[in-house]
Amino acid sequence: MAHIPATSLGSKNKKHFLGVPAPLGYVAGVGRGATGFTTRSDIGPARDANDVSDDRHAPPATKRKKKDDDDEDDEDLNDSNYDEFSGYSGSLFSKDPYDKDDAEADAIYESIDKRMDEKRKEYREKRLKEDLERYRQERPKIQQQFSDLKRNLIMVSEDEWANLPEVGDSRNKKQRNPRAEKFTPLPDSVLSRNLGGETTSTIDGRSGLASMIPGVSTPGMLTPSGDLDLRKIGQARNTLMNVKLSQVSDSVAGQTVVDPKGYLTDLQSMIPTYGGDINDIKKARLLLKSVRETNPNHPPAWIASARLEEVTGKVQMARNLIMRGCEVNPLSEDLWLEAARLQPPDTAKGVIAQAARHIPTSVRIWIKAADLETETKAKRRVFRKALEHIPNSVRLWKAAVEMENPEDAKILLSRAVECCNTSVELWLALARLETYENARKVLNKARENIPTDRQIWTTAAKLEEANGNNHMVEKIIDRALSSLSANGVEINRDQWLQEAMEAEKAGAIKCCQAIVKAVISIGIDEEDRKQTWIDDADNCAKEGAYECARAVYNFALAEFPSKKSIWLRAAYFEKNHGTRESLETLLQKAVAHCPKSEVLWLMGAKSKWLAGDVPAARGILSLAFQANPNSEDIWLAAVKLESENSEFERARRLLAKARASAPTPRVMMKSAKLEWALNNLEDALSLLEDAVKVFPDFAKLWMMKGQIEEQKKLLERAVDSYNSGLKKCPDSISLWLLLASLEEKRNLLTKARSVLERGRLKNPKNPILWLAAIRIEIRAGLKDMANTLLARALQDCPNAGELWAESIFLEARPQRKSKSVDALKKCEHDRHVLLAVSKLFWSERKIQKCRDWFNRTIKIDPDFGDAWAYFYKFELQHGTEQQQQELIERCIAAEPKHGEEWCRVSKDIANWCFKTEDVLKAVVKQLPTPI
Repeated sequence: MAHIPATSLGSKNKKHFLGVPAPLGYVAGVGRGATGFTTRSDIGPARDANDVSDDRHAPPATKRKKKDDDDEDDEDLNDSNYDEFSGYSGSLFSKDPYDKDDAEADAIYESIDKRMDEKRKEYREKRLKEDLERYRQERPKIQQQFSDLKRNLIMVSEDEWANLPEVGDSRNKKQRNPRAEKFTPLPDSVLSRNLGGETTSTIDGRSGLASMIPGVSTPGMLTPSGDLDLRKIGQARNTLMNVKLSQVSDSVAGQTVVDPKGYLTDLQSMIPTYGGDINDIKKARLLLKSVRETNPNHPPAWIASARLEEVTGKVQMARNLIMRGCEVNPLSEDLWLEAARLQPPDTAKGVIAQAARHIPTSVRIWIKAADLETETKAKRRVFRKALEHIPNSVRLWKAAVEMENPEDAKILLSRAVECCNTSVELWLALARLETYENARKVLNKARENIPTDRQIWTTAAKLEEANGNNHMVEKIIDRALSSLSANGVEINRDQWLQEAMEAEKAGAIKCCQAIVKAVISIGIDEEDRKQTWIDDADNCAKEGAYECARAVYNFALAEFPSKKSIWLRAAYFEKNHGTRESLETLLQKAVAHCPKSEVLWLMGAKSKWLAGDVPAARGILSLAFQANPNSEDIWLAAVKLESENSEFERARRLLAKARASAPTPRVMMKSAKLEWALNNLEDALSLLEDAVKVFPDFAKLWMMKGQIEEQKKLLERAVDSYNSGLKKCPDSISLWLLLASLEEKRNLLTKARSVLERGRLKNPKNPILWLAAIRIEIRAGLKDMANTLLARALQDCPNAGELWAESIFLEARPQRKSKSVDALKKCEHDRHVLLAVSKLFWSERKIQKCRDWFNRTIKIDPDFGDAWAYFYKFELQHGTEQQQQELIERCIAAEPKHGEEWCRVSKDIANWCFKTEDVLKAVVKQLPTPI
């Protein structure tokens, strides 16, 4: 029989269904006829776990246990265990199942708590850190105070460690010494015991009770009779207590020095207030001590040591140190001054007195002594005592003079200039106090003693001017330059010009003009004179020295009488800083030297016209015609003068002559505009049709023609005019905008969009055309389309302020501030963005910020009329009448010409006679309030 391996037998007997899951619906034993049955363990208990149990038939132990559990629950859930924030100490819902919804809710609450904690974490940690640092600085730990001692423990050897006494060794040495004699205190009951009904005051030394009192067993302490007198012991104890109390009492008032209530508070003051490391203080103290001992004659070491103690709060130690330093170095004024500073005022006077005895020639010590005095009389006495020791000190003389009245000051100064004859200040001060004749003598003496100082000469010139001798001023300045040059003094042009400005501030106009005339040409090359003088005049004007600037211009015009640029600069200077009379006088001289300069003629005519002298303005323009025949600017100025004074027939005749003699596009445009303003539309159209034939590339003619046709309701002809103009002038943005606006008025939005699209193709990267397209979509109610166009526009023109300003108010209110920040980053100094930010602050009712930003906007671009209009509307709502009037005056002075809202009013033909103030008020009426 063959051998069969065990593995094959095992696999043969193994059932195929072992380890395989039962098939669906399989019930064990059904195939063998078995029937199923159910036990109590299969169906569970008869009561629900949450039902109220019936304990009537339960055993007493079970009832007691149940009652204890209920009492425990009641204790957990009663009112005494309830907290408003944390609830009951136990869980009210511990019996309920914890399902998936509860877990999800707990996770959500936990995430919210975690998020809120993270938001407050940084602030909380910063606040905690600051509080901790402040607390540690005010109350340093004991370990911080003794940190240096801990570090020094590394130097202790093992033997020293071993020999360290235990805690309390010094106090209980006798108790731990086995050889020392131990005593037991005598109880009070023994001392108060009545022996035989009698009170005794002695103890028999042989009774053994005396040995119970410390020190009494010594034979020397016993009385000759061998008895101990208890009364003497009590008296000795009282004497000892009195001695101890007297050590802590005030011998004068008999009051206790130690304040029992404030004792603990005083302990707090013992904590060092210095916030640095105590170990560093100790190191510095040791280092400075070493410096003092090595070189005791070094005053800075003593001063540094005293200041270290002062910083650490030990003022008395600082005073002691500095006084020791003064003893070692009695000739150091720094030490004495530091000592006076550290001492209280009364003591400081004594210290300064000692210093003055040791160093009688120290000016600083005498001045400190005078400062410590509170009465003027005492100060004068100190200064006079000081001048006895130091008669050549200018500083002391000046301080002493300041304390005196004018008469006594004059006497003091007379003595002062004798002692300090090289001090310019003293000579000039004396000259100011003297009469005119004496002042001249004083200044002459001053020039003899100090021949190299220019202030003496300029003071003499001012003196002559103040007394009406104007003819002497220029002579003195010329002699000054000659004398100073002869004495080797370099004539510094800038310093002399500064001296001229000072003279003007002092009211010496003739002196300043003489100085400018004398030094203006010194040290300048021939070819640089014109530009240098112009720069000098500008610098003087910036410094507010207008007379100096006027003197520079006068000298320059005398040297270059035919230079139109200098005349213009001088004219603008007079316009801004002079009077109307000075301007007209200058312009008369200007046109006499430069008759071909049209601007000078026009400025003169405008000055006369603004003054209300229309005939004089006409006379100037007629002279200008003679000097400049066929000048377009002069023709148009004459037309404006007549038309604004309602002389329309004279204006028509002037324009007719101008068209005949100088037919320029501007003359044709002004002719048509005059007829349009007078409502002669047919004549205006006729003029424009003739003009566009001669000047087809002048866009304003096409614009006016189309606008007049719009006014006459000839919309088709207006469209043709605009299209014809765009063929000739495709780069005219205004024509594209007019055509798009007309198509929008005709409700042809698609055509309006296509017009602007063609305009952008002809004029790429133009923000005005993009902005017009965006606003068409906004007016049509298509805000999403507007936002899309705005995004494309900002990609095409990323630095366009107009687009960024529009984007701010296209955002919802919460996002406007962040959008304005982005706009300012891209266009920091753009007028449109600054105006938009101002309006944003206005909408948020931040009044002062809004006013500041409006001021910034008009300062950057005073020609931007929209900013002036919004600013004025803002002041009407939130400003005072004074602020409103001031703003109107500033706007009139700036004369703005540009701005979308501004031009919409100023360019309207119905408002052609409006002045700047009228335009401002008309624009304000049309502006919406930012919301």
